[in-house]
Amino acid sequence: MLSREEVLHIAHLARLELAEEEIEAYRKQLSSILEYFARLQEVDTEGIPPTASVLPPRTVLRRDEPRPGLSRKDLLANAPDVVDGQFRVPPVLGPSP
Repeated sequence: MLSREEVLHIAHLARLELAEEEIEAYRKQLSSILEYFARLQEVDTEGIPPTASVLPPRTVLRRDEPRPGLSRKDLLANAPDVVDGQFRVPPVLGPSP
């Protein structure tokens, strides 16, 4: 079982502030999770290749096919600031104009 200090350390790493009653609840829950992982480590997986999924691979995305894009005029129509047919953006480094 995890100690109170280990739970507080995990909470610190996760940037969580825990109330006293939460510390004990998380101590039990996290310990239970770790015990289950320990049980999984005991399973003999020798001869079983690593896999990301037991399902056959498939994609739900459409095929990537080239299509005509927007015209420059349409593209720049909603731009807040345009100079010489290009987007004008504030500088990232240095002072603003």
